[in-house]
Amino acid sequence: MPVKPPRPRLPSLNALRAFEAATRCGSFIKAAEELGVTAGAVTQQIRQLEVWLGFPVFRRLAQGVEPTEAAREALPRLTRGFDTLAQAVQGLRDSHGGRALTIAALPCIAQLWLSPRLTEMRRAWPELQISISAMEQPPDPRREPHDLAIFYRDAEAAPDTLRAPEPDAILPVCAPSLAKNIGSLADLAGQTLLHDAVWRGDWGRWLAFAGGSAAIDPARGPSFSLYSLALDAALSGSGVLMGRASLIGRHLADGRLIAPFPLAMPLRDRLTLILAPAERAHPMQAEIAAWLMA
Repeated sequence: MPVKPPRPRLPSLNALRAFEAATRCGSFIKAAEELGVTAGAVTQQIRQLEVWLGFPVFRRLAQGVEPTEAAREALPRLTRGFDTLAQAVQGLRDSHGGRALTIAALPCIAQLWLSPRLTEMRRAWPELQISISAMEQPPDPRREPHDLAIFYRDAEAAPDTLRAPEPDAILPVCAPSLAKNIGSLADLAGQTLLHDAVWRGDWGRWLAFAGGSAAIDPARGPSFSLYSLALDAALSGSGVLMGRASLIGRHLADGRLIAPFPLAMPLRDRLTLILAPAERAHPMQAEIAAWLMA
C-alpha cells in the first residue's frame, strides 16, 4: 500500500506573516503597524525564522533593514499564499448565515455619521449583528474583507459603490454664543479658527471661495488629529470650525451649531459606500447599503 508522504515541516505561521509583511513593506516598523504588534515582536519573529532557515533574510543596516535577494524572490509566492489563505478563511466565515455585518469607515464617519444611525438600524433589524472598524484608508479586500466600507471619494461612482445623493460641502460653524458676535467675514479675524489636521487647508479654500478678507490668517488656530475633537471644541464655544456638512448636519438641525454664513462651498468628494463583491456579500448587504444611502 502506498504511503502518502507527510507535508514538509513549516516554520511558525506568525514568523512567516512577519517576514512577508516586513519584506513587502520594506520596514519592521511598517510591518508591525500593519499586523497590530510591536516592532520588537516583528524583529523576534524574523529572528526565529532566520534560525529555522539557517541564514539571514534581512541585512541590518545603519538606517534600517533591507531584504536579501532570496527574500525578494520568495515574497510573491508568500503573498499569494497568505491572500489565498485569507480568502479561504473568509469563505468559511461567510458560509455562516448569522454572521455579523462588517463595516469599515473613516474614523470621523464612524463617529459622527454612522454611529447616530445605529439605534434606528438596530430597531429596523433587531437580529442583525454589526461589527464596525474605524480606519484611515479603505481596506484591502484581499486582506481586510468587509461587507461595507464608507469613505469620501471624489471619483465617479463605480459599479460596486453607492454615493450620497448630494455632494458634500464645507462652511464655518460655531456655538450660538459665538455666532451672535459674527456678522461679517471680517469678524472672523477676532475668532479662534479650529482645524482638523487632515483637512487643515479647508479654511483657506473656503475663504478664497467666499472672497474672504486678507486680514484673516487661514492657518491660525489649533489643529486636532480627530475631527470629533475639533467638533467638540466648536460645540463648547472654543472657536469656529470649518464644518463638513455630512458630519455636522444633525448639530445644525438641533441648533447646537450655527452657520454664521450660509455660503457653503461644494466639494468634489462625496460620502461613498463601497460594497464587497457579490460572491461573498452578507445576505443583508444590499438592503443595509440602500438604507444607509437613502
